[in-house]
Amino acid sequence: MSISVRNLSKHYDKQRAVDSISFEAKPGRILGFLGPNGAGKSTTMRMLTGYLEPTSGDAEISGKNILTSAIEAKKQIGYLPENTPVYTEMYVKEFLRFIGQTYQLKNLPARVDEVIKMVGLTPEQHKKIGMLSKGYRQRVGLAQAIIHNPAVLILDEPTSGLDPNQLVDIRALIKELGKNKTVVISTHIMQEVEAICDDVIIINKGKIVANDTLTGIKQTHSQHSLEEIFRTLTA
Repeated sequence: MSISVRNLSKHYDKQRAVDSISFEAKPGRILGFLGPNGAGKSTTMRMLTGYLEPTSGDAEISGKNILTSAIEAKKQIGYLPENTPVYTEMYVKEFLRFIGQTYQLKNLPARVDEVIKMVGLTPEQHKKIGMLSKGYRQRVGLAQAIIHNPAVLILDEPTSGLDPNQLVDIRALIKELGKNKTVVISTHIMQEVEAICDDVIIINKGKIVANDTLTGIKQTHSQHSLEEIFRTLTA
């Protein structure tokens, strides 16, 4: 398993933001991580990527424990946080070279050009990031997440705020990346899950309330739409 989570919890005083969850994510499959606002999605992703220390439990990324082998685990991860934090004063290529240097990548100029083409940034590659539309900034965020060719991609609301054309392009890119990586995508857009996910986890109030393949969840709930199933499980 590329991601293995066991009894992972995060408590803030008496509030249990994430409450002893366990799951696995497999290579070559896209896992949709769903839940209403405040359910614990982003908190879980921050723990998986080592940005947030859990209260208890542990997580392994490609066999490396995120707490005890943090640097080795993080090398396996490409992370796109919510709201795409990027340096807006930097140029696209400059920013991606900077990220690539932190990973000590060889043949960096060639890799930067390859990733720019992969995410569809070619027309905007010579601009400052601050001049880009939200859709193109999102592509920059994806480019920095994949530049070191990680085995695991963790994407928090990667299509939030995109227009319909941008949605189609970014979803197609994520689908393509998911063919040979483990991808976890946090979203509350059911159409997105239907379009690109193989497996689904639904979290509500810090607890997992469903964990199955997309087909399996629908069969369990008598072929109701995913939106209806989501509403029922998170009511």
